[in-house]
Amino acid sequence: MLAKAEVKYIRLSARKTRLVIDLIKGKTVEEANFILDSVNKGACQPLKKILGSAFANLNQNGQDQMLSKDVIISKIKADGGPTLERYRAATMGRATPIRHRTAHLYVELDKAVEKISKKRKNKSRSK
Repeated sequence: MLAKAEVKYIRLSARKTRLVIDLIKGKTVEEANFILDSVNKGACQPLKKILGSAFANLNQNGQDQMLSKDVIISKIKADGGPTLERYRAATMGRATPIRHRTAHLYVELDKAVEKISKKRKNKSRSK
């Protein structure tokens, strides 16, 4: 069972968002929410919202209701979006650019049980 969510044009830089994404990648939704509550970064609030949206999509599409501790983040990424460019006055009559960067966020959630069983099968084959 797979659920997806995406949000576009978030007013954060993708580079700063990836710092937080690396902390929660591969964790369960419950663990990710605990981590996002304790990290002091601006990207935490949009990431919590998109995780909640993907989790709601998972429960909406499936017949059985899943718990947040039974679902892992199988894929999460932040891509750069369009840059809003403004100009600011500088010394000696010049203008310097100000770049307001944006990001697109993508999340995929999957059952934790399936991922664990696949890892065990791969380990037994490699021996």
